[in-house]
Amino acid sequence: MMTDRAKPRRMRPTKAPAVPAQRSRGWLTVDEFCGELMISRDTFYDWRKKGRAPKCAKLPNGSLRIRRSEFEKFMTTAEDNA
Repeated sequence: MMTDRAKPRRMRPTKAPAVPAQRSRGWLTVDEFCGELMISRDTFYDWRKKGRAPKCAKLPNGSLRIRRSEFEKFMTTAEDNA
């Protein structure tokens, strides 16, 4: 007789990381932008206040989105200034 402990465990399938819908359409959320650069949201909003952040679109609910192309332009400028 086989007990529960003796039964081989079934491996759970690992989930692939979900790609947010905004990224596939060329948009980043503030969290995605901060995650890519490994910065805090406070740093992003500080840059935004100082005019150093990339251009953002404001949605009707108040949240911000950054075009992937603006992100790339932002990174190119950062490389040029380094």
